[in-house]
Amino acid sequence: MNLEEKIKRINELYHKSQAEGLSEAELQEQSKLRAEYIANVRGNLRVQLNNIDIQNEDGTIVNPGDKVRIRKEVIKLRDALSEAERRKGSLLMTERILSHQWYYKADTLLCFSSFGSEIDTSQLIDEALRTGKSVYLPKVQDNALVFLRIHDRGELHPGYKGIMEPDSASDQYCYERETDTLMVMPGAVFDERGYRMGYGGGFYDRFLADKEVLQMHTIAVGFLCQKAEQVPADQYDIKPGQIMLF
Repeated sequence: MNLEEKIKRINELYHKSQAEGLSEAELQEQSKLRAEYIANVRGNLRVQLNNIDIQNEDGTIVNPGDKVRIRKEVIKLRDALSEAERRKGSLLMTERILSHQWYYKADTLLCFSSFGSEIDTSQLIDEALRTGKSVYLPKVQDNALVFLRIHDRGELHPGYKGIMEPDSASDQYCYERETDTLMVMPGAVFDERGYRMGYGGGFYDRFLADKEVLQMHTIAVGFLCQKAEQVPADQYDIKPGQIMLF
């Protein structure tokens, strides 16, 4: 069975599982095909990473074409996660952030509204609101990222590329060096050196560029399948303070 046939069969089994459920044999087949698919994508990703050979003056390596390919391959891996894997990772992330000293000390949380197959931040947002923290979520305005305050997730509506965003009339986050703020941010790919690759817009890098104190209190979150050996990075890419993958 070639890769296209495997993908077709994986999709067939998924739709059947939603409609009527799978037999034990079909569950085993589904698990086997998913594992083979993920191994194939990871192999392709490793080849791409090994072929990166463009170097900046400071020694960092970057190739824009490879960024696009790597991002697509890793998002395929993330999309292939089962609902159970996604729920488990999201719950572990929520528990880990809620017990983190940066969260405990923060009076303000800059978070993100999960989109597509991203790790789910809804419980984290709800708990932060419940316990009285000021919660701000991102909105794209004039090709830049701003963070606007919310009091309930019900206030959100579809915005940039269908991502749920706050209303433009909401209070905007103003950066102050002395304010105890924690940012929890998304990403497409992460590596062992602590670099993060976003979705190609550079929104978070531009937002954080002049906020040195906040840079040190950022946590990028995602799933374990989003980890690569090396992410193409340049001088404009800002490392998160921490990366947590589940």
